[in-house]
Amino acid sequence: MTGRLISLEGGEGTGKSTQAKALIAAIESKGIKAHLTREPGGTPGAEVIRNLLLTGHEDKWNMRTEALLFAAARAEHCQSLIKPSLEKGEWIVSDRFIDSSRAYQTVSGQLSDEDIMALHEVGSGGLMPDRTFILDLPENVAARRANARDRGDSDRIGGRTSDYHHAVMAKFREYADEEPNRVKLIDAAQSPEDVTANLLQNLADLLD
Repeated sequence: MTGRLISLEGGEGTGKSTQAKALIAAIESKGIKAHLTREPGGTPGAEVIRNLLLTGHEDKWNMRTEALLFAAARAEHCQSLIKPSLEKGEWIVSDRFIDSSRAYQTVSGQLSDEDIMALHEVGSGGLMPDRTFILDLPENVAARRANARDRGDSDRIGGRTSDYHHAVMAKFREYADEEPNRVKLIDAAQSPEDVTANLLQNLADLLD
């Protein structure tokens, strides 16, 4: 079977990590070797960059530096884990991938989508997911879940303003409108079990 790259996207507190684990279990139940990973991070080198990106004060990095660091982390992730796994016919389920960079680094207006994709082409050969799921949740519910998870101690990016996170989710919804074959918008207000069932329904064509 051909290796596949599946990404889970969405705002803070939408349940990406929970659903990534559920997807891995469902994929492996079909006898397919699969890897659960995350961005930024996923490999030792990329995890070092993750720590640089997510800790410290908001003004620690400007948006251009932040975009370069995300691209560097992804380049390492792709080179060391994702591409070798795909070449062996294994599946990757990643909690965030390129669409997070597109959304989070462009809403400030300092960088364009073309800028982010150019960095992705240089660093990671332009690798795109076979399927991307965007977990969509009312913002007040997502914020409440994120606060409960972080106990009031969110990272540099999670702690940005509600207007920023609102703009990020608007970007994600645009991607679903623009690329309906690759990007699927999923109602994350359902029970976790129903969300998983919806994800698998929208993944059936790749699993068959």
